[in-house]
Amino acid sequence: MTIAETLAQSRKIVIKIGSNTLAKADGTQNTEFMQSFARQCKNLIDKGKQIVVVSSGAQVSGVSTLKEWARKKDVHFRQALCAIGQVELMAQWRKAFAEQELHIGQLLFTKEDFEDNHRSLNIRNTLFTLVDEGVVPIINENDSVSTDEFAIGDNDNLSAITAILWSADALILFSDIDGIYTDNPKTNSKAELIEEVTSIEDLRKKITIGETNAFGTGGIETKIQAATKSTKYGIPMILANGGKAEILDKLADGSAKGTLFLAE
Repeated sequence: MTIAETLAQSRKIVIKIGSNTLAKADGTQNTEFMQSFARQCKNLIDKGKQIVVVSSGAQVSGVSTLKEWARKKDVHFRQALCAIGQVELMAQWRKAFAEQELHIGQLLFTKEDFEDNHRSLNIRNTLFTLVDEGVVPIINENDSVSTDEFAIGDNDNLSAITAILWSADALILFSDIDGIYTDNPKTNSKAELIEEVTSIEDLRKKITIGETNAFGTGGIETKIQAATKSTKYGIPMILANGGKAEILDKLADGSAKGTLFLAE
């Protein structure tokens, strides 16, 4: 099974976009990516696909808006920065999708929302209603109110939980790497891309897991956790480089590589 075949067979697709993909080198919002991504989503929707987006970037957007807060590490400033940034993030997503004549809807979650059966059912029903009406849901963790006790912690795992709840057919994680490598390709030129994973247990034995990245809260570990969750429910997961031009289109037509996690 290839990535292109997986996407061709999938109707309901969850796509997670990491902070590194949404941030330029200087840490400000990459609005060009957002416009391109919305256009590529429209291409899939025109082919009968339904799309749910899990978008990081509230803090990045907050820094873009209030640059003088960029160095403040206090948790209350960080949460306030996310509150400001979430508004800007959604404004840019709304603009990008409006250019494709698509509406968006915002959903913000904490871990508690998924631990309560009644709330989970409401989330599921809302997702179904939005996508059935042609609206693209944009999901993020509610970082302005989340604490360690109530935080999911990263959007890799949030996207997997969302995919399971929505009964998705495929999950795509966009990061700043092409996929899972045997080692860190940025420091080891001999690291090899692993294009297909059928056993996560075996994968862990042959790779080196590095640290988290510059802008995001995740890393390779959280991506493997997300793959473990999704494949357990029969949902294949694709990890690819969101920074590459037209990456969604190219994954769909088979001209771009990534790592495909298949159910064991």
